Amino acid sequence: MNSSSSDRKSEGFFTGKGFYIVLFLCAAVIGVSAWVMATGNEAMNQSELTEVMGGSHRVETVIAPAPENSGRIDETELAPPEIRSEEPAEPVVEAPAEPASTAVSAPAVYVWPVLGEVAREYSVAALHYDETMRDWRTHRGIDIACESGAKVLAARGGKVESVVSDGLYGTMVTIDHGDGMRSVYANLSPETAVKAGEWVDAGVLLGTVGTSALCEVAQASHLHFELRLNGACVDPTVYLSA
Repeated sequence: MNSSSSDRKSEGFFTGKGFYIVLFLCAAVIGVSAWVMATGNEAMNQSELTEVMGGSHRVETVIAPAPENSGRIDETELAPPEIRSEEPAEPVVEAPAEPASTAVSAPAVYVWPVLGEVAREYSVAALHYDETMRDWRTHRGIDIACESGAKVLAARGGKVESVVSDGLYGTMVTIDHGDGMRSVYANLSPETAVKAGEWVDAGVLLGTVGTSALCEVAQASHLHFELRLNGACVDPTVYLSA
């Protein structure tokens, strides 16, 4: 009797709440088994990783900070790549330099200050007899024979450097032509047509022929004319136009 009663209780248990309890226990057993298996695999993987890395080496993961402009797109990244030509560049041929112009200035032209014949020539290398001084001496210019009162003209344009009364050559006008050359007009009348500092062109009236040169007073009426290049007297006939 007792046995029948126990069987009925067991049957009631499985058909009632007991069925759900057994089902819950089975699910719990399955979950625990899955957890144990997962934990074992993880431990095994960690062990294998430790062996590969050499035992007790510590593995650290470094996370680099994102750049400040990570949200921006560099325009250079969007630019198309530069395409370079494989053809060699053509050589640059320089044009030959033009020769510098060698302009040669025309020689200065001198005109005769008075019209007449050369009565006494230029001579600094040989001595000539001087009628007035009654001795032998050099002559630094030329004496051009002309009438007293004849107009004396500038042989070339320039600036009147001085108008003086010389003790030997009398009234004398000197013109600076600006290139180292000076012209001298002596034995003039005391009254001249120009003053020091004035600019005169070739052919401008300077004065008239007189008798003021005491060192040549024994000669006939004439103009004493000199050319001085950088202070040294030169032959005027070399420069005067024919």
